[in-house]
Amino acid sequence: MTGWSCLVTGAGGFLGQRIINLLVEEKELQEIRALDKVIRPELQEEFAKLNHKVKLTVLKGDILDEQCLKRACQGISVVIHTACVIDVTGAAQRETIMNVNLKGTQLLLETCVQANVPIFIYTSTIEVAGPNSYHEIIQNAHEDENHESKWFAPYPYSKKLAEKDVLAADGWTLKNGGTLYTCALRPMYIYGEGNPFICKQINKALQNNGILEDFARYSVVNPVYVGNVAWAHILALKALRDPTKAPSVRGQFYYISDDTPHGSYSNLNYILGKEWGLQIDSRMVLPVFLQYWIAFLLETVSFLLSPIYKYQPPFTRHLVTLSNSVFTFSYKKAQKDLGYEPLFSWEESKQKTTQWIGSLVKQHKEALKTKTH
Repeated sequence: MTGWSCLVTGAGGFLGQRIINLLVEEKELQEIRALDKVIRPELQEEFAKLNHKVKLTVLKGDILDEQCLKRACQGISVVIHTACVIDVTGAAQRETIMNVNLKGTQLLLETCVQANVPIFIYTSTIEVAGPNSYHEIIQNAHEDENHESKWFAPYPYSKKLAEKDVLAADGWTLKNGGTLYTCALRPMYIYGEGNPFICKQINKALQNNGILEDFARYSVVNPVYVGNVAWAHILALKALRDPTKAPSVRGQFYYISDDTPHGSYSNLNYILGKEWGLQIDSRMVLPVFLQYWIAFLLETVSFLLSPIYKYQPPFTRHLVTLSNSVFTFSYKKAQKDLGYEPLFSWEESKQKTTQWIGSLVKQHKEALKTKTH
């Protein structure tokens, strides 16, 4: 098993780049291929710096382009598939989300068979498990409990179907007679430096006198630091490459969390931003059942208008449920099968993310100065 190579899809994304940063430290790794539709110039420079450790090839291309996938998978030993469209607000077209998240995954699996890629690791999401109702309390849940999302919202639905396809593909025969090994990781809500959602929330707060929106007051979740999710991917590929560990990991999915304290999404933003004077909005919020029924009315209006006008509701029932549920999961199975332990403690994760938020605050202040001069 000497000398191996790895393709990371979605390599320019928030998680993809972290996986690459950890991959370069792996022994006997000969090449990393970083595939994404867009790789920002500054990230291209970051990747170039890693080139002295291992050959790092940046590929610009679309997950729906079969020729591009063929070239990307040629001679590869492991595929880590993180590329997807994440959308919980309904901003992206349903068709786009289903195409990228589901069809893109199916094309990649088929390409792996043709190109004799033996290992496929899929980045799934906690959203394939739910939450289905804000009334339901799910705490410290695990893989054997069969939690499954019942939403038809395109993001959880596409990810659920894609994950099923990936796990069903375990055991497929490769073109050369070999066998495809697959597994899926379901991270909790991922935070850390560069998180686009946190960035949006912080910038919104900075334009509102440092007041953070309290959009998820009633949720209890266990967010996970991006570095720990990346680390779980490295451990999954090591397990699938290890003949003694692979049998118990093949065709399995794993919840990935860490030691970040349980609490609401809003409270996480507050903990990470309070050092910079950010405060949480203390005004009254509507009871959840009211938010839910307003969302239902707005979705009905959107549906009725759809033949003549595209109206995007400011929030949906899915978003209300997601933001107000008690929904936490244990990483014990990943610990047992993959040897997963968080690489970064809560203190380190908090410090790194807080520092990054500080840089956003600084940028905002500098932008204001420029405006006033």
